[in-house]
Amino acid sequence: MFKDDLLKNKAILITGGGTGIGKEMGYKFGKLGAKIAILGRREDVLKDTAEKFTNEGIDAIFHRCDVRSPEEISRAFDYFVSKFGRIDILVNNAAGNFASPFEELSPHAIDAVIGIVLHGTLYMTLEAGKRWISNSQKGVVLDIVTTYAWTGSAFVVPSAAAKAGVLATVRSLAVEWARYGIRHVAIAPGPFPTDATRKNLFPLPGMEEALINRVPLGRAGTMEEISNLAAYLVSDEASFINGEVVTIDGGEWLKGAGQFNDLLQLTKEQWEMLKSISKKK
Repeated sequence: MFKDDLLKNKAILITGGGTGIGKEMGYKFGKLGAKIAILGRREDVLKDTAEKFTNEGIDAIFHRCDVRSPEEISRAFDYFVSKFGRIDILVNNAAGNFASPFEELSPHAIDAVIGIVLHGTLYMTLEAGKRWISNSQKGVVLDIVTTYAWTGSAFVVPSAAAKAGVLATVRSLAVEWARYGIRHVAIAPGPFPTDATRKNLFPLPGMEEALINRVPLGRAGTMEEISNLAAYLVSDEASFINGEVVTIDGGEWLKGAGQFNDLLQLTKEQWEMLKSISKKK
């Protein structure tokens, strides 16, 4: 499936494409033949990433843009289309998150997360969709959600609410826009540590290790693994996948969901004690 020309002639726009998972996906897409357009708020980071892609033989361009601004989004699309002629695939990767007790958050902090994650995704998708529909052009939207999008999670309430909204958007537009040849898919990553997540979600000693210990496979995911999944989902090889969210977390959320999963901590001796107690009854 991962032949060198899998994404040849595809122009892919990635939000938050200058760092982290967005950058890694962009590199993978580019190596599979795609033209890469990245946007974000930090121009120096975008420029550096685009230059690195270009030095690797990838056709890459960038534009500074805050996804919370519809006006800036429109200008970014105009620029990318002027350079590439069209955008075929949109990857909504830009996100904001930090751990905090909900009662300690300010309204501004809540707005910051929801503005980037939910509003930004909706604004980007709306701009892409309008252009695709008016030009009778097919397209693909890949959204990055999270495993707590359908369960919620303490201490990241704005992110949980926003990601749940994004997931609802994927499943809603998968039906509404399918008639235009526009697919919607999503990835729900588990632990894929980046500089940003280490800083905002588990900065204290032991926090990252504790997170990894929750994963049945006993490790974090690699950027290659999530990039491979993303490349497949946006490619024509996945043309019949629509409205689906694919979890890639080593089984973490399933372990947390099972009522008795914590029994994994029992020793062999403790299991024997349980058996003997059960037999006595």
